[in-house]
Amino acid sequence: MDAPASQNLWISTFLQAQAAELGAATNTLLAYGRDLKDFAAWLDHRKVGFDQADRDEIEAYLIDCDAQGLSRSTRARRLSAIKQLFRFAFEEGWRDANPAIQIKGPGRQKRLPKILDVPEVDRLLEAARTTGRSKADRVRNTCMMEVLYATGMRVTELVSLPVSSARGDPRMLLVVGKGGKERMVPLSPPARDALAAWLSVRDQAEDQTVADGGQQSRFLFPSRGKSGHLTRHRFFLLVKELAVQGGVSPEKVTPHTLRHAFATHLLANGADLRSIQTLLGHADVATTEIYTHVLDERLAELVLQHHPLTKDPDAEKG
Repeated sequence: MDAPASQNLWISTFLQAQAAELGAATNTLLAYGRDLKDFAAWLDHRKVGFDQADRDEIEAYLIDCDAQGLSRSTRARRLSAIKQLFRFAFEEGWRDANPAIQIKGPGRQKRLPKILDVPEVDRLLEAARTTGRSKADRVRNTCMMEVLYATGMRVTELVSLPVSSARGDPRMLLVVGKGGKERMVPLSPPARDALAAWLSVRDQAEDQTVADGGQQSRFLFPSRGKSGHLTRHRFFLLVKELAVQGGVSPEKVTPHTLRHAFATHLLANGADLRSIQTLLGHADVATTEIYTHVLDERLAELVLQHHPLTKDPDAEKG
């Protein structure tokens, strides 16, 4: 296969292959596209194309990104996109060698996620039961929050759930994650109750929509917007509203925070890392390992409470 003639053709061909062969998620493809277009524009200023760029040029680009003040994670992501593009070009025979193969990036800085404790989650769930313009809104909000905390789903996975997955009082939900990968997640009794209550309200509303000449939605959380379901952005705003109502700092709460809370609380109560990896849909257990700081805190607390050397001898004499 001959190499495409322009930078844009390189990028579009690469992205099409990522989508077709690896099932890359839309957000991933958009990020790759933005990063590679930035790199292509930088090369254009130097009168160099993807077919001529060498290791020195790639490293000079990364230095320039650093000089612009781009974060470590952004620089790591851009290098990842560049490395994958040149690996693809080498495999397709567009390049005789891969100029990026030996370049090491800044790496991603592992930051501990913001964690909600159990009382804070309880306040958010209680706020969901009492916040909303109508009873239907309150029942829906309760269902979304209960299911999200019970399963650790990503927000996109939650808002795009088909209603068919929730029929028949399921003990498990089938979730379609990144790259179209499927996994089963168990539902807690409170989540199942909230789901049943929302289905009843939702179905009544949908029956009325059909009676008025509209079409039934295939989504569990329908919306009149273009996507047909509640959007991630709308749910993000809802969670912020619930934080205010529940007396939890809005800066500490996002939909993803509940995913972190799900994983952290499971680990703190004895679940093993591999099980949590499966439930979260992480491809690599290394991604899940960030939650092990919880175990470190528990172990430190146990030592402080029970080790004889931490006890005050004077207090024991008294």
